[in-house]
Amino acid sequence: MNRRSFLQNTAMLGAAGWLARSSLLAQSQPAPLGVFHPLRRNVGYFTGRGGTIGWMVDPAALVVVDTQFPATAAFCLEGLPGRIDRQIDVVLNTHHHGDHTSGNGTFRPVAHTIVAQENVPGLQLAAAAREGEGKIPVMANETFVKSWRREIGDEVVTASYFGAAHTNGDAIVHFERANLVHLGDLVFNRLYPYIDAPAGASIRHWIMVLEEAVKTYPQDAIYISGHGKEGFGVEFAQDDILVFRDYLSGLLAHVEREMAAGKSKDEILALDNLPGFPDFHQTLPNRLGMNLGVAIDELTAAKG
Repeated sequence: MNRRSFLQNTAMLGAAGWLARSSLLAQSQPAPLGVFHPLRRNVGYFTGRGGTIGWMVDPAALVVVDTQFPATAAFCLEGLPGRIDRQIDVVLNTHHHGDHTSGNGTFRPVAHTIVAQENVPGLQLAAAAREGEGKIPVMANETFVKSWRREIGDEVVTASYFGAAHTNGDAIVHFERANLVHLGDLVFNRLYPYIDAPAGASIRHWIMVLEEAVKTYPQDAIYISGHGKEGFGVEFAQDDILVFRDYLSGLLAHVEREMAAGKSKDEILALDNLPGFPDFHQTLPNRLGMNLGVAIDELTAAKG
C-alpha cells in the first residue's frame, strides 16, 4: 500500500469512527419530554405527554394552564422560557382529568394558587376513588362558579364555564391581550374525543358550549386544544371549533337515525368511522365505539 492510499484509508477509518461515536452519543442523549411553542406577548404552549400546557411568562408574572403528568410537569417547570426561579402566580386547571392535573403536585410548591371550576375538585376525588389506589389528588385551592378574571402582569386572564360538555367542569382560559384561548378538552382537533359520561358529560350541551365559545371569543384569536391529531396539531383557528361541533352533531344525528331504523346497540357500535369525518379516524385508540355508546345512552335517556 502506498502512502497516499494509506492516508486515504486512515482518513476514512477516522471519519467512520467519528460518525460511529457521534451516532452513539446521539443515541445516548434522552429524548426531550416536551416542546415549548412561543406564540405572542409572552404566551405560548407546551406539548409533552398529556393535555397541552398553556403558559405566560412576562417580566412581572407567570401563569400556567394545566399540568400534564409529574415528569413532564417538572420538565416544563424547569424549562419555562424566562422563568429562572420565580414563583408561578396562578395555575389553572381546565378540567379534572389526570393528563391535565397529575402535575399539580409538581407545580403546587412554587405556585401561589391553583384555580379550577368549582366542580373539578369533586370530580378529581370521584375519579381517584374509582381508580382505588388510595391517592388523594392535588386539587385547586381557589374555585369559581361561572367566571374568574385577574389582571396578572401585563395580561388579563379569564376562565369561564359554560356548562356540561366534555365533563361537568370544563373551563375556557382566555389571555385577552395576547388574544389566545385555551379550550382544554372542549376540542379534540380532528380526533374522536373522550366523552366522560360518569363526570357529567353531555354531547348535546357540548355542542351548545362550542357555539357559545365561538360567539364569546374573538374570531382572529389563536385557539389551543388539549389534544390534536398528528398533521393537525393543537393550534388552530375558530372555524376548527365548528368542525368539531359538526362532528358531535353528526354523531348524534347518525345514532338517532340508526336507532329509528331499529338497529341494535351492537350493530350501531360496529361502525369503524363516522361518515363525513374521515380526518377523525385513527386506528388506536379508536374511540368512535365509545362515542357511539355514549350517544345511544344519551338519546335513550332523553326519550325517557
